[in-house]
Amino acid sequence: MIFHPNFYRLALLHRQLAEAERREARRQSASPFRLLRLKTLKLAVKERLAALTLRSLNPSARAALAL
Repeated sequence: MIFHPNFYRLALLHRQLAEAERREARRQSASPFRLLRLKTLKLAVKERLAALTLRSLNPSARAALAL
């Protein structure tokens, strides 16, 4: 399986967003809007990672996952 060149960058961004979300949630006066924004961004990055992963699979492996 060959990963897209941006895979590592997106994986790093996902980890950074997860850490920022954890820090915000631990704050005494956590902003619900900032938490929502971080979660939305993290989900968008996760979906992009999944799309890149699927695209890098060969057709037979992709078909097996579709079942």
